[in-house]
This record gives sequence, C-alpha cells and structure tokens, in this order.
Amino acid sequence: MHDPLNAFCTHTTAYLKGATNGPLAGLKFAAKDLFDIDGHITGAGNPDWLRTHASAHRTAPVVQRLVDAGADMVGKTHTDELSRGILGENAHYGTPTNPRAPGRVPGGSSSGSAAAVAGGLVDFALGTDTGGSVRIPASFCGLYGIRPTHGRLPLDGMVGQAPSFDTIGWFARDADLLGRIGEVLLGIDLSTTRRPRHLIVAADAFAIAESATQAALAPAVEKVKALFDSHERRPVSATVPLSDWTAHQRAIQGREAWNTFGAWIDQTNPRFAFDISDNFLRGRDTSDAALAAARDFQAARRRELLALLGEDTILCLSTAPFPAPPLGQPRSTMWAQRNAISTLTTISATLGAPQLSLPLAAVDGLPVGLSILARPGADDVLLALARRVAAS
Repeated sequence: MHDPLNAFCTHTTAYLKGATNGPLAGLKFAAKDLFDIDGHITGAGNPDWLRTHASAHRTAPVVQRLVDAGADMVGKTHTDELSRGILGENAHYGTPTNPRAPGRVPGGSSSGSAAAVAGGLVDFALGTDTGGSVRIPASFCGLYGIRPTHGRLPLDGMVGQAPSFDTIGWFARDADLLGRIGEVLLGIDLSTTRRPRHLIVAADAFAIAESATQAALAPAVEKVKALFDSHERRPVSATVPLSDWTAHQRAIQGREAWNTFGAWIDQTNPRFAFDISDNFLRGRDTSDAALAAARDFQAARRRELLALLGEDTILCLSTAPFPAPPLGQPRSTMWAQRNAISTLTTISATLGAPQLSLPLAAVDGLPVGLSILARPGADDVLLALARRVAAS
C-alpha cells in the first residue's frame, strides 16, 4: 500500500478480503497493531514485543466481523508502545503524519489508524481506547471517533492494557459511516433509536479547555443544543473536581497495565521511550491502598452520574483541551499536556460510558472535537445523534 503518512506497519503484510456481499461491501479499513490477524505477529508498537511473540493463530473477532460484513482489511497501523501513550509519537517507528495538522502530533495511541482515515488511505479504521486513545486522535485529526460502552465489544485477540478501561473504538470521516460500522459491530439498528431530550453542557469539563478551544466550540454547542427539548449548564460532578477523577483513574490504569505487562518487562528488559517507562514505573509503584481507594471512588462516581444521566440525557464536553500540539516537544511539556488531556478523557472511562467525538470546530485551522456522552449501553443514541448533528 502507498503510505505517505507512515500510518501503516511495515513488519506485516496482513490483508483480509471482505465478503462479497454485506453492509460494508466495497469499503477498506485498517486495524491498529494491537489486533491479531491469523498468521501475522501483533507488534503492539514495540520492536521487542514483536521479537518475543509468535504469529497469531486466529483473527480477532471484531476484525472478522467487519470482514464478514464485506469490508477489506488492508493493513495494520502504528500505535504508541503497548498503547501507553496519548500523543502518537513512537520512538521506534516514527510518528504518523497528521494530515489535518502537518507538523503536529496525530494523537495516540491509535495514531496510525487516525492518520490513515484522515488522509483518505482507508474508509475507516479500528483503534482501542483505554484512557482516550480513540477520542484524542479523532479530535486532533478532525474525525468522528467513538469509545463504546465498556464491555460492549469482545476484546479477544487484542493486546489489552488495563481491563477496567480497555475498549475497542473506530474512526470515520462522516457520521453516517460511523453509524453503519456501529450497526455491524454492536448489532443495532439506528433507525429505531430513541431521541434524547435533555442536554447537559459540562461546565467543569469545558473549563479545562483552553480559551481558544472553548470559543471555537461555542457555535457547535449551540448547534447541538438546538436538537434538544431542554438544556442546562452544570459541572459533571457536584461533589468532587475532575482532577480527582484523573488521579484515581491513573492509579487503576497504571497498576493494571503493570499487571498486564510487568512479567514480560522483567523478563525481556525491553527498549521503551522515557515517557512509556515512566508510565509503567508509576503503575508498578501504585500501592494497594491507593488502588482500593481508586476503585471506591470509581464506584461512587458511577452511582452519582448514573442518577444524573437518564435515558433521555446527554452530556456535552470538549474532547481535548486544545488542538494537536507540535511534534517533538520536551518531555516536561508533554507531561503537562497529557495531564490536561486525561482530565477530560477520564470521565467516560471512569463511568464505563460511551463517548463520541464530532469534528465540528477548528482553532486557527487546527481541528478540535466536541464530544457527546451517554449512560452505559446508549451507544446507539450517540451514533444516531451524531448523524442528526451532521445533517443539521
């Protein structure tokens, strides 16, 4: 495949021909290099992982489901190492080009998938989202992207990171195709989906965004408001600041990521970029007490927010706090940016709720996404609403 964006992995020639007939016939898609393809090694963004693992013996069910629906899987795309990044820069394989913001990061860890879709190399692509890895690339690259309800799709045949948060998501350039993919993967019919009535504009979440991003998204918020019978502006939580949410998710995610990869790291002594090593060491050092407190916090937030997010209610927030940052920034600068990003992405991850980013605005020509979030299980409501917003 012609790949001027460095979106695709070169260690594999994985290709699956789609079924002759099906709702996705004639479309091309890519899969993040965390998904197994029969006969190929899953590289997971790290050359030592690639070196120490054998070829897969089956194709991940979520990939097979798309192939059976008629779509051609044409390649595997770059990811941050073991999905442990959020900006999309890979020290081993380079950074995929952001076609919508040249000279800036594509967002990670589903960086290659987002770049391939934004650059028109494929019609859609699969990614994964643990702490924002579909939503942030969607915002940075000007795409539609969805993180489904936690547990809605099977994670078999995928290199996971943190089981409490891991999900499979996907990107598309238009809301209609995003919905068609959802109908195939989730087994839903969007033509029968109910219309939500009430919109909550998350005041504390928007306050995290830079002023230019808030101003750029304001007309998009008004556009979404017009589709609801009522709306209000209020904080996500009336009891705790979003910074507390971030700290507790980081404790769970970091510790679970170490549990997932720690034995392999100890045995292999792999080569990692500094920030990836830092992430793993922080997770390893998370105490049992901090982990227990984080799980209690998560349970409390779910009780609180599920009471707020009724079946007819949608939450609206900025997907990311700013447009895609420039490439090659100092590690210290990146850490501050990652922290701001995580403050927004932790909301749906903590709740296990679906979140969909819509490419509705730009700051100085750089894309910024507006997100809609619903109660767990209401993925169809978000996908149908995205179509209504796009058509309005």
